[in-house]
Amino acid sequence: MTPPRPQDAPSCAAPPGITDLPSDWSSLWLQMLQAASSSHATPLLTHSADSGWALGGICSARSAALFDLYKPLLDARTAPLAAPWVVAQLGQSLDGFVATATGDSYYVNGAHCLLHLHRLRALCDAVIVGAGTVAIDNPQLTTRRVPGPQPMRVVLDPAARLDGQSRVFRDGQAPSLWVCDARHAHQARLRLGDLKAPHTTEVLAVDGLLDATGASRPERAVAALGQRGLRLLFVEGGGMTVSRFFKAGALDRLHLVVAPVLIGNGRRGLQVPAHDVMADCPRPRARTLALGEDMLWDLALRSHGPQ
Repeated sequence: MTPPRPQDAPSCAAPPGITDLPSDWSSLWLQMLQAASSSHATPLLTHSADSGWALGGICSARSAALFDLYKPLLDARTAPLAAPWVVAQLGQSLDGFVATATGDSYYVNGAHCLLHLHRLRALCDAVIVGAGTVAIDNPQLTTRRVPGPQPMRVVLDPAARLDGQSRVFRDGQAPSLWVCDARHAHQARLRLGDLKAPHTTEVLAVDGLLDATGASRPERAVAALGQRGLRLLFVEGGGMTVSRFFKAGALDRLHLVVAPVLIGNGRRGLQVPAHDVMADCPRPRARTLALGEDMLWDLALRSHGPQ
């Protein structure tokens, strides 16, 4: 991970709408970034082979809770993992929607959740979104709200449905990968044309990203990104993409942020395989953390790796 240039680094001051960040959080966050990039202990953080990263100094209760939330990501950087470690985040309403029927999603979750997204981006090697999110939201996928490095921006578009004009491909703020099934990669390259941005977009062709029925296989994308040296992956959205990764068993951890709002009908949030017997329903180990008015459910989906 490359730290941001000083002139590009956002301030550690609390953004508008954030009023409960303790005074010691800025220093702890910068030390977490240092630990993530160098794997070396800092004045506040220690590391051991048995328990991973830990707080080695006194800090506020809120800062300690935030550290606990991001600790599995730090641990994943130093763990001897055979495959990439994957975390996903999804914000939805109480009744399980990410947007209204007209597609309006501004804002399901509040300012605290948006800040959390940028922290996850800064701690991961790559941020992944689906083609639908790019087509509808045209996101930047940068870390402009927090100090921290820019991740590789990954657009998962197996059938190359996008036109190649979205700003994630063209704005030059960070490198991007357009991930397509190998059968559609040539079409994506033609749509990109001759990029002039300082950070170019590359098309990554993945064999078998689409199965015989035309369904995407997220585990193939994870493996291909791992071969590129991207070990810590963040699946940001949207609801269908996160649900596909969940169903494929490709997630190590899920941050499900529930907002106190009722939408009634619209674009679904997390969708999981159905079970007829309650005893068969998965009950992942969970803990919660308030993000403003929203509630984050931190779900450990695997029994191995950083917990």
